[in-house]
Amino acid sequence: MNQILLLEDDEALGRGIRMALETPDCAVTHCGTVRQAEELLRGTGFQLLILDINLPDGSGLELLRTLRQSGNRTPAILLTANDLELDEVTGLEAGADDYITKPFSLAVLRARVNAQLRRSAPAKSGRLELDGFIFDFSHLEFLKNGTPIELSKTEQRLLRLLVENRGRTLPRNLLLEKVWDGGEFVDENALSVAVRRLRAKLGNAPIKTVYGVGYVWEVGR
Repeated sequence: MNQILLLEDDEALGRGIRMALETPDCAVTHCGTVRQAEELLRGTGFQLLILDINLPDGSGLELLRTLRQSGNRTPAILLTANDLELDEVTGLEAGADDYITKPFSLAVLRARVNAQLRRSAPAKSGRLELDGFIFDFSHLEFLKNGTPIELSKTEQRLLRLLVENRGRTLPRNLLLEKVWDGGEFVDENALSVAVRRLRAKLGNAPIKTVYGVGYVWEVGR
């Protein structure tokens, strides 16, 4: 799942952008100050940043400069009410990947966002090695400390969603939709059963229940 950080102090505009961009495969975290953005960036891995330039406690442009100087290369789109060419050049030189002047069409923003996400999407080999496990989704081989694990197709789909989004809580309704191709006619208890079986087969896998929300493959335990 793609995670987008939206830094925009206009609440109405922020809500509109969030509604335009959120999908089952894309979540938007909205904040209104540089300080809030800095706190979120310390705790979450984002695939895209959308940063307003003029903010109550600083500038999205300066935040971007700081991030780039620290080695953070997350793609970033700057939003601003200024339409001077100098402002655009300054933003791009600071490390922005795109620049949108207000007012703008939400459809245009959505297209620009999708373009950035496509460019930055990592190539997936289907093989992951973590926490003593080897998960090879291309060849359907799953090992724990070198010992093969037999997983059903449902368990394979569930596992892949969890490990490819490790560190992020996946809501139950999203997992139902993705694992069972829509999930409309699936008893919600089926997800609990699938998670329980997966945990039993994997043993010490860091699959955590986030009560009232969903599940997460924890990192940095």
